[in-house]
Amino acid sequence: MSKLALTTKFTALLGASLLAFSAMSFVGTATVDVAVAQDGEGRQFSAKAGEIVNEALQLINGNQHSAALGPLNKALALPELNAYERSTIYQMQGASYYEMNQYAQAIGAFENAINAGGLLPNEADSLRVNIAQLLIANGSYAEGARRLEQYLANGGQQKPQYVEMLTQAWVQSENYSKALPWAERWFNAASPKERKHFDLMNFLYNNLGMQGRQADIVKQMINRWPEDKTLWDAWASMLANGGREQEAFEVTKMLYLGGALNSEADLMKVVQYYSFYDMPFQAAQILEREMNAGRIARNADKMVQLSSLFRQAREYKRAIPVLEQAAASSGQAKLYADLGEALYNEGQCQKSEAAFKQAISKGYDSGKSWMLIATCRYEATQQQDRLNCQMTEAEKAAAPITKSRNAAIEAFSNVPRDSRESRNATKWVQFIKAEREAVDRRCEFEETIEQELCYQKIKQAYDAEVFVGKFVLDDPKCTQYKADYDAKFRVKIVEE
Repeated sequence: MSKLALTTKFTALLGASLLAFSAMSFVGTATVDVAVAQDGEGRQFSAKAGEIVNEALQLINGNQHSAALGPLNKALALPELNAYERSTIYQMQGASYYEMNQYAQAIGAFENAINAGGLLPNEADSLRVNIAQLLIANGSYAEGARRLEQYLANGGQQKPQYVEMLTQAWVQSENYSKALPWAERWFNAASPKERKHFDLMNFLYNNLGMQGRQADIVKQMINRWPEDKTLWDAWASMLANGGREQEAFEVTKMLYLGGALNSEADLMKVVQYYSFYDMPFQAAQILEREMNAGRIARNADKMVQLSSLFRQAREYKRAIPVLEQAAASSGQAKLYADLGEALYNEGQCQKSEAAFKQAISKGYDSGKSWMLIATCRYEATQQQDRLNCQMTEAEKAAAPITKSRNAAIEAFSNVPRDSRESRNATKWVQFIKAEREAVDRRCEFEETIEQELCYQKIKQAYDAEVFVGKFVLDDPKCTQYKADYDAKFRVKIVEE
């Protein structure tokens, strides 16, 4: 409240008494009793007290408040003052202190005026309101608010300015739960409602954790001021803090698509939302587009993030050039390893191996690196021609698939024994060797089966010799086994 407004209240509070003091200077002290006699018995000044107070009044009218305190203190020292005289003098003293910006002394004087017992009930109540206002103005927000509430609880008139004052006092004292009911009255009574009304309610609901009511206020504010981005940000944050992340994402996405987000922090929030909701490709597209537009800085960290998003989306072809640039500019071992992994996923084993070897040379985990190098070498065997039993041992040894398997075994063997990957590497070596052994066993089995079938056909040919007069073997392939058959079975027959 302004000093002018408060001064006006004090002037009204003193009312007829000050007018009576003015009359005294014209009619003389002999007429004091007549001039100031009012409102019942005892509410008048004696000639002695009136003369001193009249001197103080002249000084007050001349804005000489410091000088007026002397006569007022002199008057208060008179032993025969009645309650009315004492209360009035204290009020004058308080008004002068107020004009001198000595609020604590003014409050003390006004309290003395009430305690002196010379005021009518309505006068005392008005002075209590002024004391509460002064306490608030002097920084004693909670005490001033408490006294003003006490005044209202005792039947005082609830004026709009009191409601606003209580709201502000409790907010200033950071007692938001006390401020809320007064703020709601202030808000509901406001017509028209201004931005300050909405802002305060939003502030209070937020600090009190009343998300439902805050949501209602923010919705109303967005409807009134849809161009205010801070309101949309608050709305999205409120949704996120309330566990409604998906709705917060939709709000943020709408703002982005509508062109309302321009700062790097806001744009990165959009990227993070898309990534969080398992849309890494869309997140990568936005990040790449905004870096190209210059709204997000193109630095090593952002390049790494972009490559990571492309890799998450299994867009390895798009991740590779980004990783190549990031690795070359930073020289970080991890980036070379990521590049090797991306190349591995694209089946570019030689380039992948070169990247992993760079990573190893810069201190990256050699176990992990050699495992992927070896795996890439082994996977190349899946596209190569298989060994068959018609091949000679020399042909099998020179076959591409055999060379690829041996290269994979060599790479798996490079995994350090102290690496976590060592056990898996050993298993892979055993598996690859078992594959070759399986081919040999299959060929051996096929050869055995063929031999047994030929033995049967040779025996049948010998058995039929009695009828046809000669040995006839229908399957020329079995000729190779006849000598062996004869050695095993025909000799025994001759001996017998």
